[in-house]
Amino acid sequence: MSYKPLLTKEQKVLLKKKNEVNRRRVEFHRQEWFRYKKFDDSWRRPRGKHSKLRTHLGYRSPVVGPGYRTPRAVRGLHPSGFREVLVHNVNELSKINPDLEGARIASSVGYRKRIDIESEADNLGIHIFNRVVK
Repeated sequence: MSYKPLLTKEQKVLLKKKNEVNRRRVEFHRQEWFRYKKFDDSWRRPRGKHSKLRTHLGYRSPVVGPGYRTPRAVRGLHPSGFREVLVHNVNELSKINPDLEGARIASSVGYRKRIDIESEADNLGIHIFNRVVK
């Protein structure tokens, strides 16, 4: 079964651009994340009078800024073009519009209920992003 979202021509162009930019985007790490074990690499804004990262010196890693943001029309969309909806049970599938939205089954859902959700989604024509591998 083929799943294609209903997008405008402009949204298709922007989604293609977003996916291409996301593939090339650098990873942003916290300043000196490699130096101390107590720091994880999740981004923190560099603050400090003598910070080389804050002053954007060229030999340092890139800093998060507004230029890296995706276009508003396709912000929050899955790379396939569907908007993601988190699903915990079969009843929540009835609220999904199959033309615009796809389902992501919550990680807390067990195998048996997951199989039920997937079979019901197939009947309703809803795309599931994290299908169980059989």
